[in-house]
Amino acid sequence: MKNLFKIKFLLMAGFIFLIPSCSNDFLDRPPEDSYNVADFYQTVDQVNAGTNHLYSKPWFNFITNVAWCIGELSSGNGRTWDPRNGDFDNFAVTGQHGTLTQSWESLYAVVAQANSVINTLPTAVSADVPQDVVNNALGEARFIRATAYFYLVRIFGSVPIIADNTKYVAQPFVPRNAVEDVYEFIKRDYQFAIDNCYEDLRGSNYEVNAKVSSGSAKAMLSKIYLYEENYSMAYQLADEVINSGEFKLYGGDAEDGDPTGSYYDLFLTANNNNPESIFALQWSNSGQYSEGNGLQSLFAQAGITGFSDGYSAIGPSIDLQNAYEDQEKDLRYYATIMDPGSYYPDLNGGYTVSETVDHQGTNKGIKKYVVGNAATNGGGAQQSYPNNTYILRYGELLLIHAEAALMGGGPIVNGVNSFNKVRRRAGLEDIPNPTLEDVFHERRIELAFEFEFWYDVVRRGPAFAIDFLSTTERGTYNDDTTPPTIESEMYTPTVSDLLFPYPSNEIQNNPALLEEPVPYDFDSE
Repeated sequence: MKNLFKIKFLLMAGFIFLIPSCSNDFLDRPPEDSYNVADFYQTVDQVNAGTNHLYSKPWFNFITNVAWCIGELSSGNGRTWDPRNGDFDNFAVTGQHGTLTQSWESLYAVVAQANSVINTLPTAVSADVPQDVVNNALGEARFIRATAYFYLVRIFGSVPIIADNTKYVAQPFVPRNAVEDVYEFIKRDYQFAIDNCYEDLRGSNYEVNAKVSSGSAKAMLSKIYLYEENYSMAYQLADEVINSGEFKLYGGDAEDGDPTGSYYDLFLTANNNNPESIFALQWSNSGQYSEGNGLQSLFAQAGITGFSDGYSAIGPSIDLQNAYEDQEKDLRYYATIMDPGSYYPDLNGGYTVSETVDHQGTNKGIKKYVVGNAATNGGGAQQSYPNNTYILRYGELLLIHAEAALMGGGPIVNGVNSFNKVRRRAGLEDIPNPTLEDVFHERRIELAFEFEFWYDVVRRGPAFAIDFLSTTERGTYNDDTTPPTIESEMYTPTVSDLLFPYPSNEIQNNPALLEEPVPYDFDSE
């Protein structure tokens, strides 16, 4: 191929994935070549359905194969003996690493498919479709494009900003853009979504909560401002979302919680799109590969899924296990990590963890995103399960609110209140005067195995990140001793390890990736 964009960005230039909005299955759709975009977007239902695919299939390789390697292995929350993905454990990833390449390809596929909607819908839509319907769909697409770029910039740093795939069909070199311009592009997309997506209120009918709203975009933009250390804007936006009442802490206190659920219940398939879900990827129960969530195949131990998968590919590191301040009291432990002999009544109608459970030398297993066999988890098949994957939920937004307040962005008392709501839901006592370290620790536990911790470590700066990562225990238990002893493993990264290298084949196809970043022309949009 002449360059990465011709294939990876233009697959959707002529056709778009289509999904009937009335379907019970978010991914049921006719064949990809059933409709030309010139003939589509003729009704409200078609426009509403035109963004459904953006919530699922293009994300598959990133979520299933990459997100946990970066978020959990590199951060030290998890460990593995797998010689391929073990490179993320010990900072040995190079541009030739196949898993890393999947992150680039998958995330730019999200960008490409979002661009297809953004650049096609305005001219292809029927005049009979109300403008607010069109604007909402465009807001969804720009929201999801922004989210893909948020991952790209955190993983690789400077990357090419592609707003229109067709502009690069004949261009052999595509420059990368400065990090600050990528963030500006992201902010503009989220602001567009704030201004154009529908306002919503998450209720008991979870099926109607699948798509993002104006409030979802405001919550994501709050997170962007947190990364930019604009704490006043991060606090203001988080505060607005909290006060809107659109989202609730599932199983939270009476003030703004939903008492019907709990932290554990967040991760059950039956509770997809619950009131805590701000943005989640929507997976099908069709059983088709890449249309369902593949995480259970990698996280579960053999025998849980009902199929031949269950690879125990990652275990909870000793460091993470020890990070829980009280494994008995903290309800998040049971929902995240499987102890030997633990009993899960909802899993396959009742499941007792083996006394010899030992994912990757950790003497424990993983529970989060493990939902069991098709009969008890809503369907699916091997490497394709219907439980959603969270990108942002209200529990994290409360911690964004808390961190922004503690860093001077708003009244500290309000941030402390948000912080302690998360702790109370977890069964822990309030901390009257939490510090930044307390928030950092709470984020680690609250979001463990939701693929965020690496980014939390890195955004605190190179000095902190190198010190933290180099003292994180990544070793295994030696069960030949009584009690088991730790075979310690620690690795020290360099500053250059805090960003991942561009995939080598992408550099070969687009040598401009090795040149200095150029400013993005925002006036061209």
